[in-house]
Amino acid sequence: MTPKIKYTKLFIDNEWLNSKSGKTFETRSPADGSVIAKVAEEWRLMDASERGAIINKFANLIERDREYLSYFFIHSWLLNKDSFFSITDGDFFTYTLKQPVGVCGLILPWNVPIIMFISKVCTALAAGSYCFELLGCTVIVKPAEQTPLTALILASLLAEAGLPKGVINVVNGFGESAGVSLTHHPDIAMISFTGSVKVGKLIQQAAGARNLKRVTLELGGKSPLVIMNDADLNLAVPFANFGVFVNQGQACLAASRLYVQSGIYEKFVEEAVKHAKNLKIGRPEDPNTQHGPQVGEVMMNKVLGYIEKGKKEGAKLMTGGKRIGDTGYYIEPTVFADVTDDMIIAKDEIFGPVQCILKFETLDEVLERANNTEFGLAAGIFTKDLTTALQFSKHVEAGNVWINTYLPFAPQAPFGGFKDSGIGRENGLRCLEEYLEVKTVTIAQPKNF
Repeated sequence: MTPKIKYTKLFIDNEWLNSKSGKTFETRSPADGSVIAKVAEEWRLMDASERGAIINKFANLIERDREYLSYFFIHSWLLNKDSFFSITDGDFFTYTLKQPVGVCGLILPWNVPIIMFISKVCTALAAGSYCFELLGCTVIVKPAEQTPLTALILASLLAEAGLPKGVINVVNGFGESAGVSLTHHPDIAMISFTGSVKVGKLIQQAAGARNLKRVTLELGGKSPLVIMNDADLNLAVPFANFGVFVNQGQACLAASRLYVQSGIYEKFVEEAVKHAKNLKIGRPEDPNTQHGPQVGEVMMNKVLGYIEKGKKEGAKLMTGGKRIGDTGYYIEPTVFADVTDDMIIAKDEIFGPVQCILKFETLDEVLERANNTEFGLAAGIFTKDLTTALQFSKHVEAGNVWINTYLPFAPQAPFGGFKDSGIGRENGLRCLEEYLEVKTVTIAQPKNF
């Protein structure tokens, strides 16, 4: 059953407001293309324990509304951590203060909007609590235009949990208007963006146009997953399937370059095709569905275009490759074999349900090929040899590496990428550093007591 839409306006100072222009834009269901809603376009005096209580209440409210939201995780464990150290040399006493940067602009992606909202917003709020200060970060959230409704409901839960007016604000709109305004505004001290490399580079340029802003960027990937000859195929094949088809391929961490060693290549391809064909396709609200629609028509057509490029370049289409029906934005789970590194489908981030299988001979060879990309977000390897696994994890250029698994997460662990996959880290205790300024204070000690 589809839940009733509660909020479609802007969320400013804990109030629901229409846009100044009165403009709205449509948000559509990817399952059938129907309009879900028309959405409006376009904390400072609280100590750590009170802020922690609000975050915990927020967690409870998400749990209460879990059927509506479907997912949650909480950063409240970050609160009330020690934030300073001191040095005494006899003549001087020196200590450090960590203070919130100020107003943060948080720009969310459309593929995992709930996770990203909670990760970014709760980190900014935890940074205010972390340093035992009366001052804290305030945030302006710009959700993706494809998925604005989750940010609005989560903002309402934070208000219900007791967050003061003005601490969180949600501004709907498009990147070229609302997003540009955030990145250019001189009063915004920090921008956290998750999205494409192209837009991330524009944001980094804009962040220095009028004043220097802090910027953290998570910009996607073309992640290699390596299957060695000694791998357990009963484990490796399902994980490889999940790694690329999770969320219909709409995942920055997708294992979209699957390198399989020559000794097991043919067997692996055979099993991979079986798994892809067995995925249950259906509507998102059906609990039995394993493979749903793409987010919209534009992305669906973009993915189908990549599939056509793969066929033209000589990759062997083993299964899938077509749109399903004419209602909604469904694409068959697609498997290409005999892919080579110079093919577009092996280089570009497709962001769709397309598994590209490549053959390799040696570990040294596959490491060189895996690293031959501008991306560096994630990587994985399946092998029974610990030395091989450790060598791979040491030399592969990626911020997240999995061994004999793929995609497990913990909010305590840092998340981010190398090279064009981003700057900075989210999650983990150190993620708070992105939202804090460090101040060193030195006091001359009195003489002759």
